[in-house]
Amino acid sequence: MNVYDVIQRPLVTEKSNVAREELNVVTLAVNPRATKHDISRAVEALFDVQVLDVHTMRQPRKTRRVGRYAGRKSEWKKAIVRLAEGQTIEFFEGV
Repeated sequence: MNVYDVIQRPLVTEKSNVAREELNVVTLAVNPRATKHDISRAVEALFDVQVLDVHTMRQPRKTRRVGRYAGRKSEWKKAIVRLAEGQTIEFFEGV
């Protein structure tokens, strides 16, 4: 799997920002077919950091309604990546 296909987007929430500042972890939405090794290699290659640990979890499909029409959001995968001490990834530089 290509390193650009593994990471889809960063997850920027209040909880992920606190974890990034206090625990030195980054939360990412990744390809559901990516393994922990794929995620680790992709983060190290794209951001030039050392990855210590990767935790993954699958987020289930959810039903959504728009008026009388019901649909389903697709399942997705979340990765929590712990970086080595002193290394960071800045998603929004200058903000």
